Amino acid sequence: MRQEKIQCQFCTARHGSLFRYCNEHSLQALDEHKTTHVYKKGQILFFEGNQPLGLFCVNQGAFKVYKTGVDGKEQIIHLAKPGDFLGYRALIANEKYTATAEALETSTACLIPKDGFFEVLERQPELSRKLMQNLCMELGVAAEKLISMAQKSVRERLAETLLTLLQSFQQSQTNTIALQLPREDIANIAGTSTETVIRLLSEFKQDGMIEMSGKKILILDKAALQKVARS
Repeated sequence: MRQEKIQCQFCTARHGSLFRYCNEHSLQALDEHKTTHVYKKGQILFFEGNQPLGLFCVNQGAFKVYKTGVDGKEQIIHLAKPGDFLGYRALIANEKYTATAEALETSTACLIPKDGFFEVLERQPELSRKLMQNLCMELGVAAEKLISMAQKSVRERLAETLLTLLQSFQQSQTNTIALQLPREDIANIAGTSTETVIRLLSEFKQDGMIEMSGKKILILDKAALQKVARS
């Protein structure tokens, strides 16, 4: 659903995004080109296999980026929070999307058309450099995840997943994971079954490492969880 455009200059999410490196002139150029949309939970931002039309920047809420296997099972490869860019790798590489992005809750994102985005990149060398750094960091994270999937047990991977979720979606002043994911999504991040996640979360609770209330997860003993995750 399209809504009134959020001006970059007054966007609180911008301070956590690469657009914080833009000058006032570039921010005005972004405002001229972009549109802002609200996505309800479960709505798709873009589909795997489609051609990118522009860059998405998350303003509010959260999105999951996933690939679908031949058996129809999802493999979540990234969770996006306010300030994150989505779809820019495919945009820069001039390739089709290699994954699908879906809203995990009611969320807002701005779409900056391809031409407008590249125009700003040309004007802002610092933004181009930071974008390159971000791509390299994502490659490093992807490599670490491959190693984790190959070398760590499911218990270790689940502990690692909870710590990553806390780092990205920590509720203010608490060790609560603000993003409330269904157990199936947690399993798709950790690379295991929903049943195994339910069992291991119960074990973590019994061991005094976490507390649960519905989908809400509170980390009680972060050090113990880090020990399990070997991180």
